[in-house]
Amino acid sequence: MITRRAVLVASALFTIASLPAFAGAPIAYTDAAFEAAKKENKPILIAIAADWCPTCKAQEPILSDLLADDAFKNMVAFRVDFDAQADVVRALGAQSQSTLIVFVGEKEVGRSVADTHSDSIEELMRRAL
Repeated sequence: MITRRAVLVASALFTIASLPAFAGAPIAYTDAAFEAAKKENKPILIAIAADWCPTCKAQEPILSDLLADDAFKNMVAFRVDFDAQADVVRALGAQSQSTLIVFVGEKEVGRSVADTHSDSIEELMRRAL
């Protein structure tokens, strides 16, 4: 017997499954994925973050909202773990967590540190479009 609850759960799972993968949130950084995005000349956002960082926590919903916007549908967004990926942090020339960097293909076109204002973060991200 199919219950109302089973129908609701199935409906929710279908809705979630039909969403684009990782829509609205950065994915974990890997060298291979970053290199592939650069070679494809994609707009790229890198968010260097730490789980313990309150500024990073404040940036997360802003980035999620902006990345869910159609204007940024082609942007590839990566999250670099400040503590676990120190080699990547150094390679990107970042000094601290809460650093946002945007690229167009191989070229860095902007960065900010500790910004928690949606308008200026959006402006930064638009530089890559």
